[in-house]
Amino acid sequence: MADPVRVSVTVNGRKQSAHVEPRLLLVHFLRNTLGLTGTHVGCDTSNCGACTVHMDGMAVKSCTVLAVQADGGEVTTIEGLGNGDDLHIVQEAFWAKHGLQCGYCTPGMIMASADLLARNSDPSEDEIRHALEGNLCRCTGYHNIVKAVRYAAEQGRAAAAEPIEASGPSSATPQAGR
Repeated sequence: MADPVRVSVTVNGRKQSAHVEPRLLLVHFLRNTLGLTGTHVGCDTSNCGACTVHMDGMAVKSCTVLAVQADGGEVTTIEGLGNGDDLHIVQEAFWAKHGLQCGYCTPGMIMASADLLARNSDPSEDEIRHALEGNLCRCTGYHNIVKAVRYAAEQGRAAAAEPIEASGPSSATPQAGR
């Protein structure tokens, strides 16, 4: 077995450090080392997308990334997507449009959707379906998931069109660009 190496990663805005085996996957670092269990392990083959997180601003399947590859980087998990008790606009949309059923795939679906909306604030249905191709859901048939992403996009555009108050940005400003 290889000697453990020190990994320092900013996770959900907090600097985290630990000694890990060089072969430890990021998903296991997040779940087992840091206790962030919202990132799910669904297949261990990168087919399902349940482990999707944002790493350095991009959606990645954390079962395909070694923890040492995230060293010095920034990772956002489902736990860090919202702001305390305020859900992220995509989380709100999944709740409002029933974009989940059993919930197992939901964190990965939400993280992939938030990544899409950060890059494209007005995706078509085809663009949404294409962006979510790497995420599997065995319960919903995807119809409500697509509706939720469209709704989040609409809500994000509406919030962006609101005038900014003199004291600063409105609390209704979407967090899709995080």
